Amino acid sequence: MRMDVYFTPAEFGTLSGEGQPGTVCVVFDVLRATSTAITALDNGASGVVPVVTIEEALEARRRDGDCLLAGERDGWRIGPEWTGGTGFDLGNSPREFTRERVAGRRIVLTTTNGTRALRACAGAERVLAGAFLNLGAVAGAIRGSGMARVLAVCSGTGERVAYEDVLVAGALCGLLEGEVEFEDGAWLALAAWRMGVGEPDRGVRRAGNARRLLGREALAGDVAWCLRQDTTVRVPELRDGVLR
Repeated sequence: MRMDVYFTPAEFGTLSGEGQPGTVCVVFDVLRATSTAITALDNGASGVVPVVTIEEALEARRRDGDCLLAGERDGWRIGPEWTGGTGFDLGNSPREFTRERVAGRRIVLTTTNGTRALRACAGAERVLAGAFLNLGAVAGAIRGSGMARVLAVCSGTGERVAYEDVLVAGALCGLLEGEVEFEDGAWLALAAWRMGVGEPDRGVRRAGNARRLLGREALAGDVAWCLRQDTTVRVPELRDGVLR
């Protein structure tokens, strides 16, 4: 088994529309899309449908009036100024996705980067959603996958790299070191993780995405929430366009 890491949308964009037999992709968007999807499913959501555009989400609502629309642009919940009508039911804060709010509901989620990455990887044989929240369980799923190739996909921010995604990819590499053969991207991510071991929380808080959230009172709590490690053994998998 070989492992590589893609760091930016320019890299994961090369996967779009391509079949990836024998490959398991693990998509990371720590702040916040994959952390949110994991939390929603842990709290009883029946599925999370990642879509790229607001228009796709609105079309999903027209087909299924009972689904919940969730998502963000520039970090904030999508409001009527984006839709030309009613705002979305939920944003992209995992703390919003309580059992009372989402149990038994199908959620259509659109975010700036994370849902793009999930959709870009759809041609892989298996696509998993990863975060710090389920890191150990993701490593276990990879060990038991039987795939020839592991690709950790960092969703990034805008068109750039996101430190927290690189860090969690490196942490995954640390768990798998000695069991898989690393490509250069995996070694780079592992080096980033090792540099931050002992203070990953502090390092992430200095990074751009975290600073942006910490500067917004309503969203600041998301950073600590998403940096918790191994709070769940759930590993959502994308099948037929739905994370379950």
